[in-house]
Amino acid sequence: MDRPTETAALLLTAWRDPSQKLSSLPAALVPPDAAAAYAVQQAVSAGQGPIGGWKVGASGPDAPPTCAPLPAAGIVPSPARLSSTCFVLRGIEAEIAFRMGADLPPRDIPYTRTEIIAAIADCVPAIEVLESRFIDPDGLTKWTALADSSTHGGFVYGAPIANWQSVNFAREPVRVVIDGKEIKTATANPAGDMIRLVQWLADSGTRWAGGLRAGQYVTCGSWTGKDYAGPASHVQVAFDHAAPVSVEFTV
Repeated sequence: MDRPTETAALLLTAWRDPSQKLSSLPAALVPPDAAAAYAVQQAVSAGQGPIGGWKVGASGPDAPPTCAPLPAAGIVPSPARLSSTCFVLRGIEAEIAFRMGADLPPRDIPYTRTEIIAAIADCVPAIEVLESRFIDPDGLTKWTALADSSTHGGFVYGAPIANWQSVNFAREPVRVVIDGKEIKTATANPAGDMIRLVQWLADSGTRWAGGLRAGQYVTCGSWTGKDYAGPASHVQVAFDHAAPVSVEFTV
């Protein structure tokens, strides 16, 4: 068994049974670079069934993006109900996502911005639910965190935003409300231009998987950093130009 496959086997066990979360990886399995981390992602994805979407983000407008596939089984509409037995960390991120309306297969010529926008069917508000296969995700190395699907756990999408291309996302406010209390507000995605992120996915990040596919969601990083919900909490994310999206955790 090669190292990515061996690492993926450990992560898949923890995906399926949170009681099997890892304290760390054996030293020989710690990914030394991005290529090794992505190899683990691919091996994990192979054990999870169809890819239903992608998360992509960057630390700033000019920073290089990173990505991870989202298993289709973990993509659900709002209002959602998720078990706190399965979602132990319950990290919450307010995000904007796109649903692809056309395939963008790998090709040698980079996709243009016009082509990317034409391939998008809808723009939706979303909550990414963070979950790690490790007991202490904050203690991971950069590449181990990337191998762990960048702490992805689940994805809750809301209703399409009307006339999304007319929305100035650089000035779009968002509120995070947990159990009726507003805990955070923000304006704009720290990564900047979200279409840039989708372009990078189409040109580079999804090549191994055959590119972006119609029906897949692409969520473009947290607008609000990460927050945490309790085991019986109700979470709502509200962007000004979108209907609220929500998830309830049940015990």
